[in-house]
Amino acid sequence: MIDQLLPPAVASAWAREDRTDVPLYPEEEAALGDAVDKRRREYTTVRACARSAFTQLGLEPAPVVPGHRGAPRWPDGLVGSMTHCAGYRAAAVARAADIVAVGIDAEPHQALPDGVLEAVARPEERSWIAGPGSGAGVWWDRLLFGAKEAVFKVWYPLTGRELDFGEATVTFHPREIGPGHASGVFAVRLLVPAPRRLDELSGRWLVRDGLSLAAVVLPAAAPGQG
Repeated sequence: MIDQLLPPAVASAWAREDRTDVPLYPEEEAALGDAVDKRRREYTTVRACARSAFTQLGLEPAPVVPGHRGAPRWPDGLVGSMTHCAGYRAAAVARAADIVAVGIDAEPHQALPDGVLEAVARPEERSWIAGPGSGAGVWWDRLLFGAKEAVFKVWYPLTGRELDFGEATVTFHPREIGPGHASGVFAVRLLVPAPRRLDELSGRWLVRDGLSLAAVVLPAAAPGQG
């Protein structure tokens, strides 16, 4: 499903069930260490998704080892993003010549735990979520959390800096809302000084099959645009 939110230059793969038949590269195994079974299954399955995306780009599979804060370290010349939640794993990969950065996030489509929205949302975002214009049938608090996670996954590889939830504001624009599904776009406004082009971020979102999905893609600048 995450492929519905991504442009053709981004290859992606997803899984609803864990893979147990995918051997890890030695580097991946070393990074995983003595993780519990749940962590091992999600770690392995999301890397199987990444290998499928490599193949779609005509590339040989390669190890993807987590770096600082768990951010995946992609092979030279590639950018990408991974996500996993209960019942869903996904990876998205692109050539750096085509895409500057990509961030994806998947969440269960349900309300955030008590107290989390206050830590995630700015006052204007909470006001919109609570208002009549947001639209029924969507857990906007959870979608907001996922959208900001996707923003961070674009921001961090390009800056090496943290981005607090309160340092970006997200505005949702629903396009379709129906029973059990919804989709649309969102605009991002960064409230801290940002490198060139990061002030152009926007994203797409989808709610379907019990999942809340968000993606942010920053394409390479077109010729003549710097």
